[in-house]
Amino acid sequence: MEQRHLGRTGLRVSRLGLGTLTWGRDTDEHDAAEQLKAFWDAGGTLVDTADVYGGGEAEYLLGQLMESLVPRRDLIVSTKAGSVPDPDRRTDGSRGHLLAALDASLARLGTDYVDLWQLHAFDPHTPLEESLHALDIAVSSGRARYVGVSDFCGWQLAKAGTWQLSGDRTRLAGTQMEYSLLQRGIEREVLPAALDLGIGLLPSSPLGRGVLTGKYRHGTPADSRGGSEALAPFVEPYLDEAASRIVDAVATAADGLAATPLQVALAWVRDRPGVTAPIIGARNARQLAAALSVESLSLPDEIFRALDDVSAPVHHYPDHDWSTL
Repeated sequence: MEQRHLGRTGLRVSRLGLGTLTWGRDTDEHDAAEQLKAFWDAGGTLVDTADVYGGGEAEYLLGQLMESLVPRRDLIVSTKAGSVPDPDRRTDGSRGHLLAALDASLARLGTDYVDLWQLHAFDPHTPLEESLHALDIAVSSGRARYVGVSDFCGWQLAKAGTWQLSGDRTRLAGTQMEYSLLQRGIEREVLPAALDLGIGLLPSSPLGRGVLTGKYRHGTPADSRGGSEALAPFVEPYLDEAASRIVDAVATAADGLAATPLQVALAWVRDRPGVTAPIIGARNARQLAAALSVESLSLPDEIFRALDDVSAPVHHYPDHDWSTL
């Protein structure tokens, strides 16, 4: 698998990442092992997790598999901290919480360091400088090699990235955000900020929460996320008429290329400007294998432009020059 630099850093990662959101919850140890082995065999290196995935079980499971299945040195391990299971406070970006969470993550992972450590979300109740100081401490103490953020909007990313470029601080390597043909909102401000600051983009939900695979074109499969009581609200926003037109266009492109809608949608986001590695969240090895098959596909320019056009978001002032409006 092709390797790419994450942002303006020396860290190289595979251009597809393996997500572990369902590990320890919907994905058991056997399925997780099959996924990690298939990903590694395909040349994949970037494995993304978080301290809250499966209540910590995802990290623990990954740690067990690095001990018994795939060598730690062959993986780029990325985890996150800052999200908390508290209905009254969903994020805690305090330095104390973040560093304690990192230590707990390292213990579950069974490793002395993570390759990439990210703030999971912006905490409006903690000074941003305090949260960012935790990133600096993590690197200076050797507990993290590189750092980044997740789900920061445009001004938050610009402020954080600029702050880290001033003084003796660790620059942000990456930002993780939802990005797909069905969700291009980051193109307004987040992506321009990331490009300007040299921060690599790690798209989450690159398949539009599964909708871009085409599985919902003729109904909702009972064994799908959309058919799950817990996850149906997660999928539902992408089942409207506008999304249906985009999915139909992806399916048409796939037919013309003798490919699958999954391959076309994933190749589109993988090769967008600023993107380093989409994060694939498969539930089993079969789904992961379908995603890994995209490595051999590059979209022709005319297909790329056609998908751009059919999915283009409406951007007005101040995103476009006011004189053109």
